[in-house]
Amino acid sequence: MKTRIILAFFLILSPFELHAQQVLTLEQCREKALESNKGLKMSEEKKVETENLQKVALWQMLPKIGATGGYTWMEKNINLLSEEQKDRINNMGTTVQNNLDQSIREETANLPIGGEFIGDLLTNILNNTDLSSSLNNIGHDITQGLETNTHNTTFGVVTLTQPIYLGGKLLALYKTASLLNHLSGIEYDKKKEETLIAVDEAYWQVLSVKHKKELAEKYAALLDTLNHNVEELVAAEMATKGDLAKVRVKYNEAQMSLTKATNGLALAKMLLAQRCGMPLDSDFDISESIPTLALTQNQDIDMEEVWQNRREMQMLRISDSISRQGVRIAASSLKPNIAFTGGYLFSNPNLFNGFQNEWGGTFMAGVAVNVPILHPGGIYSVKAAKAKRREISYQIEEAQEMIELQVNKIKYELELAYKKIDQAQSNLVQAEENLRLADESFKAGMCSSSDLMAAQTAWVSAKSDVLDAEIEIEMNSVYLKQAIGK
Repeated sequence: MKTRIILAFFLILSPFELHAQQVLTLEQCREKALESNKGLKMSEEKKVETENLQKVALWQMLPKIGATGGYTWMEKNINLLSEEQKDRINNMGTTVQNNLDQSIREETANLPIGGEFIGDLLTNILNNTDLSSSLNNIGHDITQGLETNTHNTTFGVVTLTQPIYLGGKLLALYKTASLLNHLSGIEYDKKKEETLIAVDEAYWQVLSVKHKKELAEKYAALLDTLNHNVEELVAAEMATKGDLAKVRVKYNEAQMSLTKATNGLALAKMLLAQRCGMPLDSDFDISESIPTLALTQNQDIDMEEVWQNRREMQMLRISDSISRQGVRIAASSLKPNIAFTGGYLFSNPNLFNGFQNEWGGTFMAGVAVNVPILHPGGIYSVKAAKAKRREISYQIEEAQEMIELQVNKIKYELELAYKKIDQAQSNLVQAEENLRLADESFKAGMCSSSDLMAAQTAWVSAKSDVLDAEIEIEMNSVYLKQAIGK
């Protein structure tokens, strides 16, 4: 009593804490897998990507506004006149004056009376008007006005571009982006379905191995009891040592089977933990027993509905629609492209006011048209796109055949599993009755230990067959639901 009190006191003061083992249901395992699966997270990001690509395609049809600006320094100015032209304009008054003087003298020299006097008079009048200086000043002003101060140039332009018609490419691109967004959603659902199937497989595997381990423990316990009874019979000289050796061999085999089942359960739990996103060394148990069988035999399956519901078929149909848009995109390169452009251009020096050192600008608008004339590459692009669409149509036909084959195969395996469980349950009833009779006969000394061990082995085998058939039905039910798209 004192020892128990001391031990209890020691446990209370122990720094170690006792943790209850975590018990997981199938739904909890599914939730954990969906939360931690990297493939699902990548599919979610893919969906976000395609949603934004759809928005990008929509904005391609709307106006785009942009601005461009810059600054340039040049060593020399831009000259609109050559040096010879500048000299002629700057001295145009002198040139005109000399030409007039010469013309007046030539014309007045031919007069019969006083020509020289009149010529001198007119020449003096022109010289007094200062025509040469006035015209020279005007020429100088002109050359000064045509001088450009372009050592420092700042410019900018704001543009607006609105596509009007690009051969149907923009609408096809938007429809393609919408289909890709829909496709990413289906891919996410498919990945989610595959994740749940993988978790179900691992879960039922753990459940199967767990029950087989329990069965191995019961079998080992039966042989342990039999070993004890045979030892007593040997001591009473009612059995031989050979009988005891046979029992011990069977007992050792049972212990080995139990060890294998224990290791198998540990490995099955590791696989389930990995698919649930938990550490591989997680300590947990599963709570559910063998499930109630849900699906019935010989259920009618409408293949048209199956093809409509299967994710793979939905993805192929979307791929076919995308290929149709691909043909339109390829054909758009053979059609005219029309776009409206507009904007505002500004610069310093002012290009619109004699290159003055001030800001100046102007609005502009126009329509751009591009008509392809010789474009053989576009023709081959259309042919390639049409071939791609025909390829996808063949893929759809092949997928329908493979899905129908898969559904029939799983349905056959499910029906076979139902037959197996019927036979296994019948065998189990007979094995249990045989074990009961053998146990009673052994206790009454009417049969040998070998007969009892044979009955026990038959019972273990029948029980294991029932477990296998139940798990097989459950998994085939899951596979069939997946195959028919439910």
